[in-house]
Parts: sequence; C-alpha cells; structure tokens
Amino acid sequence: MRYRLMIFDWDGTLMDSAARIVSSMQAASREAGWGELADEAVRDIIGLGLPEAIERLCPGIDPERAELLRSRYAFHFVQGDTTPMRFFPGVEAGVARLRERHDRRLAVATGKSRRGLDRVFRESDSGGWFHASRTADETRSKPHPQMLEELLAELGVAVGESVMVGDTEYDLEMARALGMDRVAVTWGVHAPQRLAASRPVFTAGEVEELFDWLDR
Repeated sequence: MRYRLMIFDWDGTLMDSAARIVSSMQAASREAGWGELADEAVRDIIGLGLPEAIERLCPGIDPERAELLRSRYAFHFVQGDTTPMRFFPGVEAGVARLRERHDRRLAVATGKSRRGLDRVFRESDSGGWFHASRTADETRSKPHPQMLEELLAELGVAVGESVMVGDTEYDLEMARALGMDRVAVTWGVHAPQRLAASRPVFTAGEVEELFDWLDR
C-alpha cells in the first residue's frame, strides 16, 4: 500500500521529549500542591491534551488548582526545565526521504498546544517538513478522531489513502475509530503489547525500519 498522506504523532514518535514532559509535570504538581506523581503515571498520559492529561493524573482536582498546575507545567516545559529534547536518531533523514516524492503529504497530529507545536517547529527548524498539522487545543484531544478528520478534509485525501504513526494507544485508537491504517512505534511511551491491542498494520522497533516500511 502506498499512502498519499502520512500523519505523525510528535512526542515519543518523532521527538525524544518524554523525559522533559515527565519532569516538568512532576515539578508542576508539587508546586500546585497536588503532590508527587509517579514517572509511569505521567508517561501514560503523554499524547493527550493538557486539560485531559491533568484530569486523568489528578482526579477530582478543583479548577483553580488545575489552572495553577497547567501554568506551572508550561513554565517548566518551556523555560524551567533544561532536559534535552532531540529528534530520535534517523528521524530527520527519514522525513527528508519521504518528502522526495511530491505526491506525498506529511502531517502532524499531536497532543501539544498550537503555541507549543509552533515553538518546537521554530526551534528545530522542522515546520517546513509538513503540509498540515493539528493540535489538541484547536480541535478535540486524542483518542477522538476529529483532528484526523480535519487533516483529511484540509489536504483532500481519503481515509484509505492515509496512515497514522504513533507511540501510544491514543494515536492508534484515534485512527482506528476512522478505519484508518495505523503504525505503532515501540521506542515511545506505551508498551508493545498495549499498542498491539489497537491492531496496527505494522509495528516498527527502530526508526530506520519505520521509514523503510513507509517508503516501500
């Protein structure tokens, strides 16, 4: 199957950012007075929109404390935390390889905010790689498929000509809800057996393997 549209998750799929997300969320939780959050609990919510992530991490949290936690997370992620974030080795070359064919479209569907995605696009000089993108604050959070529906409509591509690539069940279930092909990558935050429950058409254990498969 040759896909006209390839949609990528960001955190944990293209960029190795989980460590900063975890440490920033843990610091924010302490400062908001919610207490300590376990590493695995925070890793579990990566991919969701920030309000949905906080609701899942902190059930019953009141709106004022949730807003404080949100603002402190944003501070730490952008300014306070210096944990490195880089593309996984091979991602830049792999995306460049896919872009060599002009009949292909590449897009991003992420739990980040628009401001956050645009910032990382600028900092990594990668915004020009993609023909379109959707973030959780301008549509609905994963696993609801609305961001995929909007990308298909914007780019004029049918579901059957598209594939979603991600490292979490939220990515894969979002695609599954539309009947879209989905590819799991195992270097991110959710375990392979958890990803397998969403019945991906392919599971990649290495970055080069992913791009070889997409470019086949």
